[in-house]
Amino acid sequence: MTDFVIPPPAIPGIPVLGGGLFPVRRIFCVGRNYAEHAREMGHDPTREAPFFFTKPADALVTGGADTPYPSLTQDLHHEIELVVAIGKGGADIAEAAALDHVWGYAVGLDLTRRDLQAEAKKAGRPWDMAKGFDHSAPIGTIAPAERIGHPAAGRIALTVNGAPRQASDLANMIWSVPETIAALSRHVRLAPGDLIFTGTPEGVAAVGRGDRLEGSVEGVGTVTTRLV
Repeated sequence: MTDFVIPPPAIPGIPVLGGGLFPVRRIFCVGRNYAEHAREMGHDPTREAPFFFTKPADALVTGGADTPYPSLTQDLHHEIELVVAIGKGGADIAEAAALDHVWGYAVGLDLTRRDLQAEAKKAGRPWDMAKGFDHSAPIGTIAPAERIGHPAAGRIALTVNGAPRQASDLANMIWSVPETIAALSRHVRLAPGDLIFTGTPEGVAAVGRGDRLEGSVEGVGTVTTRLV
């Protein structure tokens, strides 16, 4: 048994539909995976290959808990996303075999300190702190793929205080889930417990303290949190 010099950190876990917890190792996110969102952010979606950024595993907010409004920002944005939970690892995964590596799916929020991201982009610096801050990844229950299948189409939507903000269809993703897994696995070896946030549709906007965010993906589930 290893004698750690300090207590090892707890493993983050996400409740699973039907019981149990899904242990989380890493969180990867694919950027600009819906054409209209890419355009609203000032980019041409036809000229980009998939690119990825990360969040720490302990950025997750589960069970519908409140989310603290983060420090150092005056422009916090919501981004509703389908989340893929990896159950079998691998590198250089073939697109045709990619879904064999998926354990389940969830609905997540990629919260973004947009002002910090804009400043970092302008200065040509990494924008990790715009994406990977504490409590930046609220997420709903994980639904096993053996129970719901592999959604390739279906409504994805978000409301803020009951008012519609984002609405699209998974079929509008530029890179499908198998394509995303295959591309990411060429960059890093995926492992059981990894999550992939698959990008957000158009309609991202600022939220403030007291706002209640409710997101859903048809056939997958929901995510709910209140900013405090």
